[in-house]
Amino acid sequence: MATQQRPGTALAAGLLDPALYASDPHPLYARLRAEAPVAWNEERGFWALATHGDVSAVEADHETYCARRGILVDEIGVTYATPPTMMHADPPAHTRYRRLVQPGFKPSVVRALEPVIRARTKALVDRIEAGVTTDVVPVLSVPLPLQVIGEILGVPEDEWERCYEWSEAVLPGATDWPEERRQQLMLDMTQYLVAAAKDRRARPRDDVLTQLAEAELDGEKLTDDELTMFLVQLLVAGNETTRNLLTGGLLALAEHPDQWRRLRGEPGLVAPAVEEMLRWSSPVASFMRTATRQAELHGVRIAEGEPVLMLFASANRDEAVFGPSAGEFDVGRSPNPHLAFGQGNHFCLGAALARLEGRVVLEELVARFGAVGPAGAVERSGSSVVPGIRCAELRFAAA
Repeated sequence: MATQQRPGTALAAGLLDPALYASDPHPLYARLRAEAPVAWNEERGFWALATHGDVSAVEADHETYCARRGILVDEIGVTYATPPTMMHADPPAHTRYRRLVQPGFKPSVVRALEPVIRARTKALVDRIEAGVTTDVVPVLSVPLPLQVIGEILGVPEDEWERCYEWSEAVLPGATDWPEERRQQLMLDMTQYLVAAAKDRRARPRDDVLTQLAEAELDGEKLTDDELTMFLVQLLVAGNETTRNLLTGGLLALAEHPDQWRRLRGEPGLVAPAVEEMLRWSSPVASFMRTATRQAELHGVRIAEGEPVLMLFASANRDEAVFGPSAGEFDVGRSPNPHLAFGQGNHFCLGAALARLEGRVVLEELVARFGAVGPAGAVERSGSSVVPGIRCAELRFAAA
């Protein structure tokens, strides 16, 4: 297909602009869904997929769309000798990895973390005063997931801030730190995690890190490189996305006070409310795949070797799936087939943990406060991958 014939080039041109994510990308997503659901980004050379159907189709077809050639736009053209994360692997390697680490995330293991999560949530919520403007990012959304991941990884309780810096260093666009500092932080992180895993192999404990360190499949354990890969992924994915789920969800509830009242009146809506928070905030905005053979989406030919960017955040507002209320925040939405955790082989291993943290936070806040509303600044990051919220000033009212 000649370049000038490729659809959506004008619309897709701004998809990586940090200013878009620092404001609101959803008007652009809506135009893409309506005018160019499969759109070509000329500058970086990838197709952007805006609809729920196309994103689902690509996620489900690992033979046609592979992850091993990169999951981020910055990885276009990069070749890896071994997958840098499990998210970069395809079956059968990906299947082996999942079978090795799945026991560490089975429902009974996650449920066992609830007392710790609830105790830490209560302690953080105690810092929120009714009637006082509170930036929920540093008070609640950042520390809680990091403290939980720190518990899993064996990081001392008073050093969870170290995990924060490591995690921020890994994500492209998350900070404006010099590259030298990012590289040093990532080296420090790798060395710490390898040492922690070796400690668990020598002195096992009853925790998730020990289960990962000792995991075996057909008598085969993870290598040090593979274990490090999993631990880095757990550290980053386990806190950045949950942080954005909590902040984005609480901001949505502040902006839709009727939905907070519904939760207060119907506590049984907490679980579906977490699902709506996931759909609405889409903690991961996009991931990439690469076509392994010629394919077609929405009548557009995808050539072998061309990258396709799955816009989860757009898919989660697709009117064709969520109906005319797709652009509304509804804590009682059912069904809610959002793609916040992906699907198929790459469905998020930590989904149950994120849901648990979201549920506990809502239960504690709704029980304690009668209302929540916007109270000032909201500052969003410019990352097109994990477009987080750096500041969200809210005001909670006493019950």
